[in-house]
Amino acid sequence: MSDRILIVDDEKEIADLVALYLENENFIVYKYYDAQEAVKCIDREKLDLAVLDVMMPGMDGYQMCRYIRRNHSYPVIMLTAKGEEMDKITGLTLGADDYITKPFLPLELVARVKAQLRRYKRYNADAQREESILTCKGLVLNIDTHECFLNERLLPLTPTEFSILVILCRNKGKLVSSEELFHQLWKDEYYGKNNNTITVHIRHIREKMGDSFENPKYIKTVWGLGYKIEG
Repeated sequence: MSDRILIVDDEKEIADLVALYLENENFIVYKYYDAQEAVKCIDREKLDLAVLDVMMPGMDGYQMCRYIRRNHSYPVIMLTAKGEEMDKITGLTLGADDYITKPFLPLELVARVKAQLRRYKRYNADAQREESILTCKGLVLNIDTHECFLNERLLPLTPTEFSILVILCRNKGKLVSSEELFHQLWKDEYYGKNNNTITVHIRHIREKMGDSFENPKYIKTVWGLGYKIEG
């Protein structure tokens, strides 16, 4: 699927030219001459990158960048006629990823767009790969396949036991209370009378790991507080 690019510039000639060059590269372009209309697009569409002019009446590019960064992490490239270093610093401080000073060559902007998209996609792919595989003290948890290996031995965990290990591994080195484990596993279910449920699951996990209850190697019990796995 083609990447979706937002262009916002009150100078119609520049917006039209940039849009033409990006469309020639098979990008899907959302073009606006007015920031307020562009905000509706930001809220409505799944975008991959935004090109924002800084100097616009009403809502300027800095304000738009700040608005985007409230809920989105895709790249933002700022366009401006100003060349002062402070303007560049302002844009980057607000979350912009790149900065191009007018006048510019359209092909340079296209190259910057492609470079930012490559960087963003590579970063997201690395983050997703890292998130799908958790490792901790000989444990390897594959989130996608719901498999857990201990020193290359597959553990026959139930879905709840697997989820408990995922929570502990994602918080390795940190204490996770029984109540927090309960709420993450069962969401809005009431944590009340049967609060030894977590204790029972932890015991079963240790049994399957061949771990000692008195001197556990993996899941440590902090009496009266909760559990943790050291990093």
